[in-house]
Amino acid sequence: MTVYNLGSINADWFYRVPRFPVDGETLAASGCKSGLGGKGANQSVAIARAGGDVHHIGAIGGEGVWAAELMKSVGVDVTHVSIDIAAPTGHALIFVNPDGENRIVIFAGTNRMIEDADIKAALAKAQPGDMLVMQNETNGQEYAARRARTRGMQVVYSAAPFDVSAVQEVLPYVDLLVVNEVEADQVATALGVSITELPVSQLLVTHGARGATWYDLASGETLNVPAPKVVAVDTTGAGDTFIGYFCAGRDAGLPIAECLELAVGAAALKVTREGTAEAIPPIDEVRSFLEDVAAPG
Repeated sequence: MTVYNLGSINADWFYRVPRFPVDGETLAASGCKSGLGGKGANQSVAIARAGGDVHHIGAIGGEGVWAAELMKSVGVDVTHVSIDIAAPTGHALIFVNPDGENRIVIFAGTNRMIEDADIKAALAKAQPGDMLVMQNETNGQEYAARRARTRGMQVVYSAAPFDVSAVQEVLPYVDLLVVNEVEADQVATALGVSITELPVSQLLVTHGARGATWYDLASGETLNVPAPKVVAVDTTGAGDTFIGYFCAGRDAGLPIAECLELAVGAAALKVTREGTAEAIPPIDEVRSFLEDVAAPG
């Protein structure tokens, strides 16, 4: 099957800081580098590196062609990434402390300039059972979700960064909602229900270093998978790595438990490396890593 990802593409700028600045404070960074990022691009790269067939739907500026080329080099189909020569590619400023935790400021740029016509063209060949993945860093989500539903696709929605109006608009078309613990509470509070009463058939809640929990809200089934213990260097993109791997596994028809295990393993391995999309590990490294952490002694 095929995964279509309506997602952001960013140029990420990383700054190593001794701690996060407080109001009015100026800090000197000990390091600076740039790379490919954006929740959408990260997830597409993760899907590709997990062995999935992924078509990215998005937009870049004229100075962002390198980002599409890098995505293509790792196996992402970028046929439906449009280029607006006069507009700026989205970008992010990422501050990373010695514990690997981060603070991020993003500028949407072309990520909020995606045309409905481009989404329609991208989904024109989608088949029933194919998957549409979305996040909250682009426009066009409700339009894409409606078209995907009419084509019999599975719709996966990562409600981050959280925006209650965007969630309420898209949720009627969503099959799998993916959130972290904070976002789960925000969605439930906004709708006035508990998280197990959300109007979706499946819910996936990530718990950072503690793993993740999958809920089948129709049957009441729950699966929890702990994350391998690692020393974090940079947590940027860990959630996107998790989602990409999980979606690739589901698209390949793997059991939920195996999808979760691969996803938490990939995310754990990713945080041991600096960077975002380029730091997402390929499937063979993830399987080897999981075998090593499972081995006695």
